[in-house]
Amino acid sequence: MACFHTMPVEITPDISLSDRDLSWAFVRASGPGGQNVNKVATAAQLRFDLAGTVSLQPAVKQRLRSLAGRRVSDDGSLIIVARTQRTQEGNRRDALERLTALVRQALVPPKPRKATRPTRASRERRLDGKTHRQGTKRLRKQVRWDE
Repeated sequence: MACFHTMPVEITPDISLSDRDLSWAFVRASGPGGQNVNKVATAAQLRFDLAGTVSLQPAVKQRLRSLAGRRVSDDGSLIIVARTQRTQEGNRRDALERLTALVRQALVPPKPRKATRPTRASRERRLDGKTHRQGTKRLRKQVRWDE
């Protein structure tokens, strides 16, 4: 059974995901729900068309793809399964929150790394430490009588 979200999902004030990019399916879930779990399809499966969406820039899509990992299918859809709540509405809300959190995380570009050099003092400290360890290990060796 598929159900569609009726409103766009707002990520930030200037970015929102179209409801055309989202599709829902509800399946039976294990977990909380007692006897009801065997009768009612409460687990929400949210499918976001990552490859086909025009809401996100290509760089954001690429970061989202790497953040999502194996949750991205071969056809370019991001699949989020929520089954922790007892109701469809609770699981739907949970899946949407997880999707928005992932997209918000992908919106932040990674900070470029600045190449730095170790200071002279840090190099000297490292070499002094090595010399000290070398001396400690030399003292552990067996003493020879001819020296």
